[in-house]
Amino acid sequence: MKNAVNELIAKGKSAKAAARELAYIATEVKNKALQNIAAALRAESKAILAANKKDIAAASVNGINETMQDRLLLTEARLEAMAQDVLGISRLPDPVGEMFDTCTLPNGLLLGKKRVPLGVIGAMYESRPNVTIDISALCIKSGNAVILRGGKEALHSNRALVKVVQDAVARAGMPVGAVQFVDNTDRALVGEMLKMSEYIDLMIPRGGESFVKYVAQNASMGVVAGGIGVCHTYVDASADIDKAAAIVFNAKVQKPSVCNALDTILVHQAVAEDFLPLAASALAKAKVELHCDKTALKILKGVEGLKLKAAVKEDWGKEFLSLTAAVKVVDSLDKALEHIALFGSGHSEAIVTEDYTNGLRFLNEVDAACVYVNASTRFTDGGQFGLGAEVGISTQKMHARGPMGLKELTTYKWLIFGSGQVRP
Repeated sequence: MKNAVNELIAKGKSAKAAARELAYIATEVKNKALQNIAAALRAESKAILAANKKDIAAASVNGINETMQDRLLLTEARLEAMAQDVLGISRLPDPVGEMFDTCTLPNGLLLGKKRVPLGVIGAMYESRPNVTIDISALCIKSGNAVILRGGKEALHSNRALVKVVQDAVARAGMPVGAVQFVDNTDRALVGEMLKMSEYIDLMIPRGGESFVKYVAQNASMGVVAGGIGVCHTYVDASADIDKAAAIVFNAKVQKPSVCNALDTILVHQAVAEDFLPLAASALAKAKVELHCDKTALKILKGVEGLKLKAAVKEDWGKEFLSLTAAVKVVDSLDKALEHIALFGSGHSEAIVTEDYTNGLRFLNEVDAACVYVNASTRFTDGGQFGLGAEVGISTQKMHARGPMGLKELTTYKWLIFGSGQVRP
């Protein structure tokens, strides 16, 4: 264990040294590194997929469910999508060096803010190996060094992907230590990494609720915690029920294992008898199980092929991450807002309505990172928002909220230009 800790500290020192150079490295060099990564993902696809097969085989032996295995799985198509995302990031404007909020004071001092990298990002995450590429690419473009620590279930995949990234970065002329990987899966190293505030400026955990809470409560550096998504879609009395059914289906079924997937359907009683059977018929074909309150249960009992259960207290405020959703009928927008305030996680919430006033009220009163009118919560994603990718989705309010892209990986410093002024 002592050797593992010493190795971890060495990675921290190397990343810190690299961060000093990355803070002012040319945009062209950063973009070249990203282009190299995209090319290498294609060129090394066989080796990467062979490594991924080892992780999938181990996941099957260890009884990891199909939904989680899908998060772990890499394919040629997914590698190509990753390469395209990296190239997309290379084409985004470089935020580093941007001057903003400039002004001249009455005493003649010229001052403004300059956007600069945060320094060293620590990233702890589980399951999805594509996160290795997303975080690396965003850190490279934003001028940050990064120390990656993935879960043991994706160890072979992450090793192969990190090798691609490190080789690509080196060939572009970026400093050694820019991208570090902790490949020791000893859980004790998580606690050691959380003590490394001397070397790590910001920690970003991605994983289950208990893991994220553990990191947030034990880190000695700043933490951006999030990704826990208890997401509601409220179908208002004025909703177009065909539109609402399509939105609910997409939010629940398109990819149920992710944090922006729908968990609870709230329906106004005025449209419940028309909307619920329509939506449930489609959800039944996708093998969705609905946990319903008494009113919804009564309405849906006749829907053919639908898996139904009576909702229990634990279903409200639960992130299902599967083909399961809770359903509750409410008698007003007020009751829907109260339910979301009580059980939401501050991630993504949606209303389906044709009433402008109700839509605006929902936008104003719901306290969440992303609030939608007449759209699926599945759009809460860095790529969908035009950020290229994301290092995570923050449900906090400081310093970043929602999908975290390039600007969210920067801070600023004040620059002040004088001509001999002294303070009276």
